Amino acid sequence: MTALAIRLGGAPRSTYWQLWLLLIVATYVLWSHPELAKPLVKYPRSLFVPLMAWISVASKWCVDNLSVFTRAVAAVIDVPFQLVISLLAKGFTNVSQEVVFPRFSWVGIIGAMSIAGYALGGLRLGILSFFCFLYIAIVGKWDSAMLTLASVALCVPIGIVCGLLFGILCFRFKSLDEWIIRPSLDIAQTMPAFAYLVPILLLFGFGPVPAMIATVIFATPPMVRATKLALEQVPEETTSMADMLGCTRQQRLWRVMIPTAKPLLMVGINQVIMMTLNFVIIASMIGAGGLGFDVLTALRRLAIGPAMEAGMAIVVVAIALDRMSVAAAHEDRRWRPSDGAGWVQRHPYLVMVAAWLALTTLLGVGFDAFAHVPDWFEFSTKTFFDEIIKWININFHDLIEAIKVWLLVNILNPFRNFLVDLPWIAVVAATWLLGFQLGGWRLALLVTPLILFPVVVGLWDKTMFTVYLCAISTLASALIGIPIGAWASTRDWGNRIVTAIIDTLQTMPSLVFIIPGVMLFGIGDVSAMIAIVLFAVAAAIRYTNHGLRQVTGHLIEAAVAVGCTPRQIFWRVKLPLALPEIMLGINQTLLMALSMLVITALVGTRDLGQEVYIGLAKADAGRGMVAGLCVAFLGIVADRLIVAGAKRVRRRLGLPDE
Repeated sequence: MTALAIRLGGAPRSTYWQLWLLLIVATYVLWSHPELAKPLVKYPRSLFVPLMAWISVASKWCVDNLSVFTRAVAAVIDVPFQLVISLLAKGFTNVSQEVVFPRFSWVGIIGAMSIAGYALGGLRLGILSFFCFLYIAIVGKWDSAMLTLASVALCVPIGIVCGLLFGILCFRFKSLDEWIIRPSLDIAQTMPAFAYLVPILLLFGFGPVPAMIATVIFATPPMVRATKLALEQVPEETTSMADMLGCTRQQRLWRVMIPTAKPLLMVGINQVIMMTLNFVIIASMIGAGGLGFDVLTALRRLAIGPAMEAGMAIVVVAIALDRMSVAAAHEDRRWRPSDGAGWVQRHPYLVMVAAWLALTTLLGVGFDAFAHVPDWFEFSTKTFFDEIIKWININFHDLIEAIKVWLLVNILNPFRNFLVDLPWIAVVAATWLLGFQLGGWRLALLVTPLILFPVVVGLWDKTMFTVYLCAISTLASALIGIPIGAWASTRDWGNRIVTAIIDTLQTMPSLVFIIPGVMLFGIGDVSAMIAIVLFAVAAAIRYTNHGLRQVTGHLIEAAVAVGCTPRQIFWRVKLPLALPEIMLGINQTLLMALSMLVITALVGTRDLGQEVYIGLAKADAGRGMVAGLCVAFLGIVADRLIVAGAKRVRRRLGLPDE
């Protein structure tokens, strides 16, 4: 193998083309005459590795021997959670469950969020925060929203602290990062969200605290990566100056490097907040409650009106939290106290929030309209959404059904059948050859065992279902997103509009994207594809726009000088130079599609996501974890191959590696 690798390493392109041709011919022979080598077409069941059973046995041992410890941990975490829940949602009760002190007034929380928005981003953000939380009160989703917000309020600080500490470890100990933490993060960020819930459910039980633990595990990796990157980007001059001034190692880290890295750290905090909100919605399946539970219950009943109402409430909460965290990352203090000012003068907005919450909460003791949103103030939008859906079904039912049938008959089903019928050995060999061609023997040795994993554990057909839906959705996202990104890159006003839209799309929790597809096409693969495209298209748009705008001006000026038309400049200068960035956008689109596939199991897909979902429903840790690992390994394979391809294109264009 080593001798072959050395010979192929310096081989011309024609050698690879010959190998690809040979592989295609061999694949066709096996596909058309499977009786020639049945074990190479369908992996023998007798050779399956019973990994699911092993994990199930191990999880049962953990439950039998560690449940006392894990339940004690859950009980400890439940103490601060109940405090936050009491403040935001339930109020403080005595042994008889009578409220002895009310929760924060809904009027107070709306005012507090408005003040926070104004303090962080000015009048515009203050008004946006006001109307976002006012909307939640008007549509009657206040109690559910406060349950969701309580989970976010407790999970975010824990995720930030854990991410910061692990990020510092990655920065200081490179070998630890390379061999342990980075691979763990890769698996964690490509592992389906539902897969986190299975072991947590077994170890910690059903309820909001286990959901919070799963949420922290899910939301921490972005903070780890952001911390490591932020510390690496601190200028060497800054750290050298700290050493010259006699700072110890700890002082240099906490008093020099961390404050210098604050802007990028705040970006990581923003990601923790958004991923926490995203996962809290999903974690409603194991007892988190809140808005996610409302959406999940409505989708199970195919009640689109209630689902849309709860989904819109999730969206406005996400928009408000996202805008405030982004504003905090670009903080420009609106209030600069004079030297020697007291604590109150240094924190006027915090004092205002505390005073307003105290006043409105005390008013809630005497006036029920302050304690709870009055019935006369609420206005349900369920009927409005139901009427819209009814009108669409009456007027466009035949057209929608025709589109659905055409997609299934002409595109989705043929492509799915083609992939499912491929010999497993052909796919594994193609992955090895592509990895070797793009990144040498190291990349080939990485991706080949990962793609072989679903074969040996008996989930190959489910994996091909996953590849089919993910590939077709990624292609659709690219066909939609790349032209939109290219159009936005040539117009500043178009860029502003498109950026606002994709920013909004990327703040929405993934569960919300299921609703439009189910509303129009019912359950099935078409609805799943629509949900995936809506969720993933933003990455294709953003990377294409950014890549085309990053093309240096002197190259465009040189093209103009030699007489190129605008069309020629785009197709022969800008697009080729932006291709590596566009490839990374497709990579991100594909990874987002994989993460969304598990959510689409709720609408009846038959892929690995459905396996994870069944594992969660049956509390089968082996089934859920193995299927989750298959999805994670698919994501790692796709990521490594596309990144290697992008680097290859950059080198061919003479661009420096990033």
